[in-house]
Amino acid sequence: MEKPTPIADKVHINRQIPLPYYYQLEEILREEIESGKWLVDQKIPSEAELCEAFNVSRTVVRQAISELVAKGLLYRRKGKGTFVAKPKINESLIQNLTGFYEDMVARGLTPVTQVLAQKTSPASKKVAEKLGIPEGTPVIEIERLRSVNDQPIVLVTTYLPYELCTGLLQEDLTNQSLYHLLEYKYDLRIARGRRTIEAVAANEREAHLLQVKRNAPLVLLDSVSYLEDGRPIEYFHALHRGDRARFEVELIRMRKGDKVAVDEFSPLPNSLDLRE
Repeated sequence: MEKPTPIADKVHINRQIPLPYYYQLEEILREEIESGKWLVDQKIPSEAELCEAFNVSRTVVRQAISELVAKGLLYRRKGKGTFVAKPKINESLIQNLTGFYEDMVARGLTPVTQVLAQKTSPASKKVAEKLGIPEGTPVIEIERLRSVNDQPIVLVTTYLPYELCTGLLQEDLTNQSLYHLLEYKYDLRIARGRRTIEAVAANEREAHLLQVKRNAPLVLLDSVSYLEDGRPIEYFHALHRGDRARFEVELIRMRKGDKVAVDEFSPLPNSLDLRE
C-alpha cells in the first residue's frame, strides 16, 4: 500500500509552548490515524522523513512512535517499517450488563462464534465458589472462540448450574446471544454482575487459538452474573487479545449518603487479590 503523504505542510511542532516535542508529534500522528487520513496497514513516513518534516531529532520521533505502538495505534514490522494498526474493539464493563454477542451487534459489528466445548463437568472448587454450589456439582461448561471481521478476539469459558438450564447442551450457540437465550427461553433473567480485569500472558494453546505469539499480553475478564433473586447463574473467564481490545468504564462520583450499587465496578482495587 502507498505510503501516506508527509503532513508537515499542514501542522508544525510549536516551539513556544512547554509541551515536549515528542508529545506534540505523537498527537499530530494520532490525529492522522484517528481521522482516517492514514489507513489501516498503511506504512507511515520513515523516522528520517519525520525528522526532516518536523525538524526534530530522531530521539523525539522514536519516542512519539513508541508511544503510539504501546497504545496500539501503530505496529512495527522488522525490516519493513511502521504501519497503522487496526482499531481496537471497544467493550463495555458496566452500566449495561451485556454479553459479547450483544455488545458487538450494538456496535454494528458481526461477531462469529466457534464452539470448542459444550458439555457437563463437575464444578471445580473455584467454579463452585463462584456459583455458590457444592464442589463436584454438575455444571454446563461452554468454551467459545469469538471473532470479529474474521479475526479471533476473545476466548471465553462459561459455567452455569446444570439443573437450571439442562437444555443448553443442545442449543446452537454459534450465532446467538447466550444472555438472550437464558432470558427468553429459560426464563432466567440476569439482573446484575460483578467483573474483575487483569493482564496475563498467553500460554501455548491460547496463543494458537487467538493467533498471537506465546506470552503475548491478554486481558483476562472474570465475571459472575446473578439472577433477580440473587442466585449466581453464570461464571465466565474471558481472555481478550491485548492488541485488539479496549474496555470502556463509566465512573460515577458517589457523595456522602448516596446508596452504593451492589454490583458497582471499582477500577482501583482496595485489596490485593492473588490468582489461584
